Amino acid sequence: MLGKILLQYRQKMGRFFFPVIYGLFALFLLLIMYGSVEPKTVNYSEGQVAEESIRANKTIENVTATEQKRKLASEAVTPEYTYQEDLAKEQQEKVQKLFDLIEETNLQINETYEKEKANAKGNETIPQPTLDGRIAALKKTFESSTDEQINFYQNLPATFYESVFSLTDDELQELEELTISKLSETMSSRIRENDLATIRQETLGQLESIELTDIQRQAITDLLDSSIIANEFLNEKRTEEMRKEAMDAVQSVMIFQGEVIVREGNQIDAIALDKLALLGMTNRSPSVFPVVALVLAIALQLVVLIYFSRQLDEERRISFVVFYVFTMILSVSLIKLFQVFDTDDLTNIPLFFPAAFTPLVLSFFVNRRAGIISALFQALFAMFIHYQSAGTNLLTVVIMIYAFSGLLAAVVKRERIVEQGFSAAMWVIIFPMIMIITLVVYQGMSFEESSTWMTLVCGFVGCSLSYLFTMGLHPYIEQLLNDDSVLALNELSNPNHPLLKQLLEEAPGTYHHSMMVANLSANAVAEIGGKSLLTRVACYYHDIGKIKHANFFVENLPSGAENPHNFLLPEDSKQIIFGHVIDGAKILEEAGMPQMVVDICYQHHGTTLMSFFYVKAKERNPEVKEEDFRYPGPKPQCKEAGVVSIADSCEAAVRAMDNPTNEKIEEFVHQLIEKRILDGQLDESGLTLGEIRQVEKSLINGLASTFHSRIKYPKMKSEAEQMKKEQERSED
Repeated sequence: MLGKILLQYRQKMGRFFFPVIYGLFALFLLLIMYGSVEPKTVNYSEGQVAEESIRANKTIENVTATEQKRKLASEAVTPEYTYQEDLAKEQQEKVQKLFDLIEETNLQINETYEKEKANAKGNETIPQPTLDGRIAALKKTFESSTDEQINFYQNLPATFYESVFSLTDDELQELEELTISKLSETMSSRIRENDLATIRQETLGQLESIELTDIQRQAITDLLDSSIIANEFLNEKRTEEMRKEAMDAVQSVMIFQGEVIVREGNQIDAIALDKLALLGMTNRSPSVFPVVALVLAIALQLVVLIYFSRQLDEERRISFVVFYVFTMILSVSLIKLFQVFDTDDLTNIPLFFPAAFTPLVLSFFVNRRAGIISALFQALFAMFIHYQSAGTNLLTVVIMIYAFSGLLAAVVKRERIVEQGFSAAMWVIIFPMIMIITLVVYQGMSFEESSTWMTLVCGFVGCSLSYLFTMGLHPYIEQLLNDDSVLALNELSNPNHPLLKQLLEEAPGTYHHSMMVANLSANAVAEIGGKSLLTRVACYYHDIGKIKHANFFVENLPSGAENPHNFLLPEDSKQIIFGHVIDGAKILEEAGMPQMVVDICYQHHGTTLMSFFYVKAKERNPEVKEEDFRYPGPKPQCKEAGVVSIADSCEAAVRAMDNPTNEKIEEFVHQLIEKRILDGQLDESGLTLGEIRQVEKSLINGLASTFHSRIKYPKMKSEAEQMKKEQERSED
């Protein structure tokens, strides 16, 4: 198939074959990925329309935005106030004491006046106490008060003292009670300095509905205006501490690498321009570092590929290199395709990529190491293709999923996906989906958001595509790479194949023998886990060389015909019998049969001795050597060839037995296998003793079910006699 075609090109191109393949591979990778890391000169200005989404080129703190947030946090702090509940009581005590002093002063002055008036002589006139005298006497009494009380009394306006000493005792008493009542009522609430004037005004407004004299109203107004004070004060120290704590709690505003600064089609505003200036992107020269890194990554891929391929034989190396190059180019092209459709509105498009497909097919058709290598380089190249998303959570998720899915794919058993079923689905779909869910949870994404479910759905579709593509394309890839693919073998097993039709027409006995050997061998090979279908097809054609001299093989002779070998010398018979192996292999090679079918044709007799003709030749010439009557071989080189060699001899021998029984069949098969082992025919087949015993058991069961003599049971005999009698009576 492909290997043979490539081998021809290898022979034509000689030592230039691999360098050309590697060079084209590197060139394709560079062309596909260069656009993603191409150096670009940028010159952004305010008002400019972004031709593509502009992302941050590094992670940096946005100092201006951080300071703004801290200022807002400081201004948002509610000031801490301290409420001094005892101030209301203190103010009441001051007012109460003031009225007490006023009463005492009035009482003392009045008593003194009456006493002087009583002691006056003749027509002596005693002047009445004046208002100023009363005020002076009152202030004299302030000397016994505390500093705070004196300060309070002195701050009262002069009109207050003039008013209170103009009142009668009853009016003064009424004024005292009303003042203390209103003061107590007002200062029972929290009063801040900025609310003080309003509260005083409200309290004085309440007096409008109370019936008072003008002098009383003036006095209470002056007194309440001075006695109502703030009782809740700003705790500047605590407030400042709270503001500092609020500012410290503000997280620094960061611009993360890969963050979208301006979306495609939007204008660059002042805020965006400040961010770009902070990132040094407003006027930036192109950087060649991403391109250099890409070249190094491609070079690493080539080195790994060359080193790995040199460990294979020439034919396998050619197929592997071409197949790996093709699958990786396809894989990288698909990653690039999904990246093209990766927009700000379709951020989950890269998750559709079937990341497990390439590692799966390489693991199946080459080996696990090839699958692991492809998984790692797939993720590496995805990093360059999605370079514009560097630093974003999306790129992290994409690379992790690509690598994880690819590596798990290399763990899958090297059997057809369709035959593994749920086991393969666990490795290719279920486990990667658990990984995706883990990454979603790690990022703190809410399962109540549609974007989270979109991520999971896209990831599931990508994993499912890997599974479905591998299952659907496996037979066609196998046909491309291997000459013994299922499709090819199914076609070769068709009875209408020209060679099988020719075999049936020219050597019907051999055809029937081949069908029987195919059934026996395929069942036995299946027991030891070998290639059952390939073995069956190889058996169909293993004796195809007999069509050249069909009548010289006993199974093709008509009933009663004499064996033509009776008229030939043993040496001539030997050449004819030997010829069916050489001629058969030549026919198969010309027909383009799978190599293993040709090999089994060569090996199905190994180097066994043609004992019948050897004995006859020995009788004629004692000098005859045993080696001259052994098949040319080689000995069976694989398990399937070893099984076919045993089944071929067993079927032919049991067919020739007279009245074969289960015991005779079992004894013969066991002895034949023992002889083959002692003769060294199975030494190179790879069959273990345990597998040989399984093959022996399978062949015995198959042969016994086909060739053993039927026993006439008594019941069957009586029924037959009864039927015969009934037939005779009907004829009479």
